[in-house]
Amino acid sequence: MDSGKQQAWHRWRNAREVELSGPDSWIGLIGLHWLEPGSNRVGSGEDCVVRLPGGAAHLGELLWAGDSLRWQPVKGEALELVTDRDGAPTTVDCAPLAFFVVERDGRLAVRLRDREWAKTQPFAGLAYFDYDPAWAIDAAWEALEPPVVMEVPNVTDDLKLVSVTHKAVFAVAGEPVELLPMSVSEREVFFVFRDRTSGRDTYGAGRFLKAKPAQDGRIRLDFNFAFNPPCAFTAFATCPLPPPENWLSFAVEAGEMKPAKSA
Repeated sequence: MDSGKQQAWHRWRNAREVELSGPDSWIGLIGLHWLEPGSNRVGSGEDCVVRLPGGAAHLGELLWAGDSLRWQPVKGEALELVTDRDGAPTTVDCAPLAFFVVERDGRLAVRLRDREWAKTQPFAGLAYFDYDPAWAIDAAWEALEPPVVMEVPNVTDDLKLVSVTHKAVFAVAGEPVELLPMSVSEREVFFVFRDRTSGRDTYGAGRFLKAKPAQDGRIRLDFNFAFNPPCAFTAFATCPLPPPENWLSFAVEAGEMKPAKSA
């Protein structure tokens, strides 16, 4: 491969290593607690909705009323919280723990993180297939008339309806392939897929792939940048699973491989 592609690929790999080895890694998640409208007690006490593994029996209350979400600590001033619906959520620090609120189809949940996780389970690193230029594919970006509505499951068995207006069309070893995106924005197109390496060399539930928006009816799919979803590293993620339409009948020997076990 040319030096530009090689450098971009290595930068991407380095960024993944930094992200997953840092204090805010998915690996450090230790809990997912679903909230109810009203007051949700936070602390180590048995009566807490968000149960902490230690510390004060009552740390504070998460107050959810309509579109308002507020953190009211036992000591200190109240704080209006933002969920992850439109970007980065507000993080509440209660060292060495931290928590933030995620929104999933109108439901709210607290993700609890141990920011000192690496002291007890050092990051084991990531493995990759060698870069193969053949897996950098120029695909047609074809409109679907009418759009397809998919029922997309996630790892918690919830279903989400996704309306798909386009598909990526290409061929592998002469075999026609269609790949449906999970979401399309001005910044990127997001795919979830599985293939013949899933469960053997790569994570069994599938992998994620991001591409730049299509231009002039074409989209570039570089499977060398395929990566593991958060649920490959933690039980406290709510990852979408690949729809049956994106179960590929061949092995994609490119991108990130199955995560190694942490020490």
